[in-house]
Amino acid sequence: MLDTHGRHLIQPVISRGARFFLRLGLTADKVTLFAFLTGLCTGPLIYFDEALAAVILLWVSGYLDAVDGTMAREQNKSSAWGTLMDITFDRIVELSVIIGLAARYPEAQFLLLLLTGAIVFSMTVFLTVGALSEKKGVKSFYYQAGLAERTEGFILFTLMILLPDWLLWTTGLFLFAEVFTALQRMAEAKRIL
Repeated sequence: MLDTHGRHLIQPVISRGARFFLRLGLTADKVTLFAFLTGLCTGPLIYFDEALAAVILLWVSGYLDAVDGTMAREQNKSSAWGTLMDITFDRIVELSVIIGLAARYPEAQFLLLLLTGAIVFSMTVFLTVGALSEKKGVKSFYYQAGLAERTEGFILFTLMILLPDWLLWTTGLFLFAEVFTALQRMAEAKRIL
C-alpha cells in the first residue's frame, strides 16, 4: 500500500541515490547485488543479538533495492534479468530475517513458518498475475498493489526485530496482512484475467 500510494513522496531521494551511483559508474545490477548482500547480513545479526545493526542494514538494503530500479529506468536499461535478480534477492533477504528470528527465538518458529507460507502464497499470486496480465506498469510487469507491500513488510520486520517481547503478536499481524494481501490480489486477478 505504501509503495503504491506513497512512493512519489520519497522518489526524489531515490532518484538522487540513483544519479549518485550512476556517476560512480555503477550499474543497476551491481546495486541490486549490493542490496542483496547487505540485506543478507540481517539474519546473522539478528541471531547474534545485534538488532539495531540488523534493522539499519535491512533498511539500507531496501533503499538500494528501490534505487536499482530507478537506475535501470533512467538509463532505459530495464531487463528481465534485473527483474529476476530483484524479485529473487528480495525473497532471500526476507528469508534471512525470518531464519534469524527463528534461530534466535525458537518459541516463535511455528508462527514464523506460517508467515513464510503466507509470503509464498502472496508472492505466487503476485508473480502469476504479473506474468499473465496484459497490463504493464512502470516496472517490467504488472504490479499489483495490496495491503502488505515491501515497505509494510520492512516496518513489520523492524518491529519484530526490535521488540522481541512482542514477536508473536507482530508476526501474527504480518501473517494476517500477507494472507489478506494475497486474497486482495486474487480478487483483482479474477477481474482482470
